[in-house]
Amino acid sequence: MRDWLRIAAGDQVAIALKDFSAGDSITLEDGTRLELTDDVPIGHKILTKPVAEGEDVLKFGYSIGKAKTDLKPGSWVHTHNLGTGLKGLLEYRYEPIAAKAPAAAPRRQTFRGYVRENGEIGIRNEIWIINTVGCINKTCEILANRANALYRGRLDGVFHFSHPFGCSQLGDDLTYTQKLLASLANHPNAAGVLVVGLGCENNQVDSFKAAIGPHDPRRIKFMKTQEAEDEIEEGLALIEELVEYAETFERAEVPASKLKLGLKCGGSDGFSGITANPLVGAVSDRLIASGGTAILTEVPEMFGAETILMNRAANEEVFGRVVSLVNDFKQYFIRHDQEIYENPSPGNKAGGITTLEEKSLGCTQKGGHSIVTDVLPYGHRASKPGLHLLEAPGNDLVSVTALSASGAHIVFFTTGRGTPFGGPVPTVKISTNGELARKKKNWIDYDAGQLLEGKSMDELAEELWNRMLDIASGDVRTNNEENGFKEIAIFKDGVIM
Repeated sequence: MRDWLRIAAGDQVAIALKDFSAGDSITLEDGTRLELTDDVPIGHKILTKPVAEGEDVLKFGYSIGKAKTDLKPGSWVHTHNLGTGLKGLLEYRYEPIAAKAPAAAPRRQTFRGYVRENGEIGIRNEIWIINTVGCINKTCEILANRANALYRGRLDGVFHFSHPFGCSQLGDDLTYTQKLLASLANHPNAAGVLVVGLGCENNQVDSFKAAIGPHDPRRIKFMKTQEAEDEIEEGLALIEELVEYAETFERAEVPASKLKLGLKCGGSDGFSGITANPLVGAVSDRLIASGGTAILTEVPEMFGAETILMNRAANEEVFGRVVSLVNDFKQYFIRHDQEIYENPSPGNKAGGITTLEEKSLGCTQKGGHSIVTDVLPYGHRASKPGLHLLEAPGNDLVSVTALSASGAHIVFFTTGRGTPFGGPVPTVKISTNGELARKKKNWIDYDAGQLLEGKSMDELAEELWNRMLDIASGDVRTNNEENGFKEIAIFKDGVIM
């Protein structure tokens, strides 16, 4: 097996599959022996063809930036000699590409889920406590802990999602909070929901009811703690009613087309765009070919690769919405006097990612090759099949929360550096390399690094597809579920009074 990898034939860089030292050599495709002039860490880039100052350096067959100086074969290509080629706002033109043949639908086409009264499907039978305001986080935490002690074994758990907002917010900030929390309240993984308010907050229970919309009073119950004589006693009584309602549901065989899959990467490294992200893209394509839904977010990590998604838009109207999604997020950076292309993170750079173009070209691979059928504003829920783009930042906690609120039953979270975090729904950690999977077994659920160890994409895609359906059926629990890591974070963009 080679100790380096070239992704596309025209790339001037190869990816190191081990740590190299200056003076080591590699043998290129044509038999030429190339001596390395620098130390090159695993996952980083080795230059194999000369590049003049100011010229594009290609990886994945696309530019990942401009050479800062003349680059010679054998050198280490990274932040010291490669810079972003991205600048300012761009104008886009719809240039639709021919749709690729849809992925073959996998043999296994069902899982065992909970069919809710409104026809939606849940993959967990949980009670969620959602507080309208951060002042009562501790009250809701106590309710969840006591309810879990009382009802353990009767359902999949009682969970509270702490957050600091719901009061002293103005304009869009309050709207974002309400929409996000209301979408979570409508999530079918929650058999029952207890909404807990304080009584004096901006996000009043009555206005929050309007944000939730029509609902079954057996499934969603409300409590104002300032009006309750004993909010713990009253809250537990309401949770008991919700538990009894949850127990009326049993798992039944449902088609895989009912699944909604969230797509996320965090702590990416030089292998993210080679192993885990393309693997997730392959499963995403299979789900969409089966009639299901995949949801891709992290808009700032589309910058530099956005035209690939734009030209896969289902029609010109969807294309226009993708353009607005990207440009609106760029304006968000500009509005706060921040550099649009201030990315990747220190951890990304340590893992071998040099520029935002490189990060984005890897990130967008989680969307596979499917046509983009819809664009979702922050806090809105997916309602049709196909690949959706969701408005949310790259921040792990905020984007996984947004994916959950959009209706994702499961989130596939690819990572080269690792994180214990989990959202409200099962969050499947997929490592880009075997070393991380072996080191962090209590974090990582699946090792995509097997692609570098001789296993094929089709083999792993089938395996990960089956794992996804096992998780959806409740036969497998993710590490974030086993460890009790279920958190939310809400997007903040405005004044706090």
